[in-house]
Amino acid sequence: MSDTPTGLRVRASLGGSESAVSTGLPVLDHLLELMARTGGFGLRLEVAPGGADEEVAAAGRALGEALLDELHSSSARGFGSATVPAWEALAHVALEASDRPLVVSNVDLTPAHVGGLQFDVVDRFLRELAEGAVLTLHVRLIQGDEAANVLEAIFKSLGAALAQACRPLPRKE
Repeated sequence: MSDTPTGLRVRASLGGSESAVSTGLPVLDHLLELMARTGGFGLRLEVAPGGADEEVAAAGRALGEALLDELHSSSARGFGSATVPAWEALAHVALEASDRPLVVSNVDLTPAHVGGLQFDVVDRFLRELAEGAVLTLHVRLIQGDEAANVLEAIFKSLGAALAQACRPLPRKE
């Protein structure tokens, strides 16, 4: 478990097929478990209680740091792309392990107050994920009006894109 600058305690690990996520925010727990299930990997993530914004940031950073070595491995593809629906919403996520973090997105859920949060949970999480894993991350909402469905489509697409990026490159014969 590591300490964050805000004093939160965080632990993240990948592998296996089961997930146990405890960020202190039920909406984020659900989204991260959905991401892991869609990506076909297990995720264990614990964030000690703190302010909601700090918990989201710590979860994103911890997941990014847990993925860093695998995404930047010389044997990994290092890039992935997925378009996944969640009922009426459709989102596309493309990512690449890069030398500097960047998030480009057309999604703004600030006014939605998802899960009672007073900030855009997806924006904060993705920026910290990109920082922690050193990713270039593009997120496009193709269709969607219902905030819960938009979030699910984004996190499902993220899980599938991460799974692609972590896959080994084909071996040359």
